[in-house]
Amino acid sequence: MTASNTLTDPDKFPKCLYEKMTRINPGVQEMELYEFRYALNNLEPENGSWDSVEIDPKEEIEKLIRDSSFFSTIQLKPKAGEKIVLDEKIVRLTNMLFVGLVKGDYSEDWINRFFYFDIRGFYFLVRTGYFTNNILTHFGSEPYKQFEHRQKKFECSQSIGYKEFRQANTEVDQFFIDCVKKLIRVKGIPILLAIAGPTAAGKTEIVEQLRCSIEGLGFKVTSIELDNFLTDRDYREQKGIHTLGKEALHLKQLEQCLEDITHGKKIAIPRYDFVFATSSHDLDGNLKAGCKPILIEPADVVFIEGNFPFLIEEIADLISIKVVYLTDDPIRLKRKWKRDIDYRKKYEPTYFRNRFFKDQFLMAEKAYRPQMEVCDMTVDTTGASVWVTPEIIKLLELG
Repeated sequence: MTASNTLTDPDKFPKCLYEKMTRINPGVQEMELYEFRYALNNLEPENGSWDSVEIDPKEEIEKLIRDSSFFSTIQLKPKAGEKIVLDEKIVRLTNMLFVGLVKGDYSEDWINRFFYFDIRGFYFLVRTGYFTNNILTHFGSEPYKQFEHRQKKFECSQSIGYKEFRQANTEVDQFFIDCVKKLIRVKGIPILLAIAGPTAAGKTEIVEQLRCSIEGLGFKVTSIELDNFLTDRDYREQKGIHTLGKEALHLKQLEQCLEDITHGKKIAIPRYDFVFATSSHDLDGNLKAGCKPILIEPADVVFIEGNFPFLIEEIADLISIKVVYLTDDPIRLKRKWKRDIDYRKKYEPTYFRNRFFKDQFLMAEKAYRPQMEVCDMTVDTTGASVWVTPEIIKLLELG
């Protein structure tokens, strides 16, 4: 049977696609064919024929996925009736890859080079590359320390809990913790340490591990989560700023709080409600009725957690150690299914799929790669490696 006939056959097309998709994502093998059909039915063309899907040349697709305007125009809450649906551009891209794969126009190697497939969301997402030539040069072209790639065991997982995620990262995390302790000894206290990185990379958890280890040395430790300075999500989405940019933050409060805590003063920071996506403070920095701030005592070591602390020039000079804690997008997406959908009930699932697809390229381009170009260390948990600048290597040798 020809590829064209396969596209028009309602039985042959899902079976052929299923076989090819088991090589694109080994986790598809854990699905029965009828389960694969259930998911595929949600993306079926309106006329019911996959033969109606027109595919673009690979060169055009590669150009498209390098264009920030493509991601910027993804809608977060498009609706069919009262139901939130997947953005039509995401559906078209996924369907083109399905059809191109079956027809043989797109090779499996080409698809895997530029895309990854999320089983639970049942769609293709663009693969983000974080280590550019500039970043590799910044770190001397090779990692300071390399470990076994233990996150490979998550290939077939549809979601990942923190316990198994932490176990996979044990070696790289412990080496990173040892490096930070050396830097604290060399640089002295009080010290402000910022850990940036994408959502669900493990920033909050690594700070907790660092806290326990550093407190074991007799230091007093505290942390400031940059997300607590976020303004209400409705305001950010209305302005199109999401979580990137000074406009997304209570910036004046952030500046004052960091200045105060580095001078040994107790501070009161905003409290962000991650379930309702609202801040305890209004846009003028006033505490809302019925809300309480977070009180933080001064300490020897103060951690700043967040997505982009090094990009805020008003606070960058205060930060003594700058770290990007990185985990690749497919792993983080699986973590977010477990954490944000199953446990926290944070998002409507299809809104979540649209948002994750949209944000990763834009955030890598505007926040994470620029910070990797100026940070002292990058911890790549998926690559199981720690990258350190030549200047910091010299300090580590002193410690």
